[in-house]
Amino acid sequence: MTDNLLQGPLEEQHRALGASFAEFGGWLMPVSYAGTVAEHTATRNAVGLFDVSHLGKALVRGPGAAEFVNATLTNDLNRIGAGKAQYTLCCTETGGVVDDLIAYYVSDDEIFLVPNAANTAAVVAAMRAVAPEGLTVTDEHRSYAVLAVQGPKSSAVLAALGLPVEMDYMEYADAEYAGVPVRVCRTGYTGEHGYELLPPWDSAPVVFDALVTAVKEAGGELAGLGARDTLRTEMGYPLHGHELSLDISPLQARTGWAIGWKKDAFWGRDALLAEKAAGPRRLLRGLRVIGRGVLRPDLTVLAGGKTVGVTTSGTFSPTLKVGIALALIDAGADIADGQTVTVDVRGRSVECEVVKPPFVEAKTR
Repeated sequence: MTDNLLQGPLEEQHRALGASFAEFGGWLMPVSYAGTVAEHTATRNAVGLFDVSHLGKALVRGPGAAEFVNATLTNDLNRIGAGKAQYTLCCTETGGVVDDLIAYYVSDDEIFLVPNAANTAAVVAAMRAVAPEGLTVTDEHRSYAVLAVQGPKSSAVLAALGLPVEMDYMEYADAEYAGVPVRVCRTGYTGEHGYELLPPWDSAPVVFDALVTAVKEAGGELAGLGARDTLRTEMGYPLHGHELSLDISPLQARTGWAIGWKKDAFWGRDALLAEKAAGPRRLLRGLRVIGRGVLRPDLTVLAGGKTVGVTTSGTFSPTLKVGIALALIDAGADIADGQTVTVDVRGRSVECEVVKPPFVEAKTR
């Protein structure tokens, strides 16, 4: 099975560190080292180190690059400038989501994008198809690794390597470690104070090995895909293919805040404005299990014996010690926060309280 999967630049290191692996988005990914709960807890209480080099990278470069990207992706790049990053979405003309991604504003003529792994080619192809002459859109997937250092001790870990830490949320700085250039970004996917580091793909082991030592000295853990999923679910962060898709709009997924509604142009603008005016037909909600039970994706949600929605993600929350889920609930069902619904888990009815995400407090800022 692994012969057909893409591999990152640190597979040998992960094997030496005892990682277990699984497929994700066409990539062979480390799932766990010390156990998902231990890695999750370490990230919340100390620091976790994640290799997420499978994430895509793309570069839009040339005269008017920022203006071009601003006319395609949903968020308004005019809200930020050089040295800052922004969460945004690539939508279809019908309002579906091709991908959600981070845009790094390098200059008016250079925007660096970090899409999801499986969607990078689609984002690049869509942009190339309409890019004006003189503007290049290149797939840089294997040009850079991505290492996420997340948790309350993340600043101490980076400082131990002489890397910059004094930056606001969604800002970045270009630095160097042991002769290796590193872009250090105050971003992440855990809800904790943290950073994402982008060294060159081939030089990633130099930075990774130093981070492993610093993280261990800070009482942290290496963390895999399992903890990454439990951490992001606790925060209610969407995962493409679950909470966002070609069939799930930003408004339904509660990411309408990442849309520059006053912009004259972006892909899907007319459809999304119409949906905003009418109100989305369903909305992403949180479910917290009352009693015992672990929820998974694609389970039926019921109220009063009638189907009102479907779960999109589900897990056991190591922080709250209960089962939690994200679910798309029909707007017409008139389900209020605090109301009890049931989820059909293989024929067993599990009672849940409807809550507004996040399930735990964010500490990103």
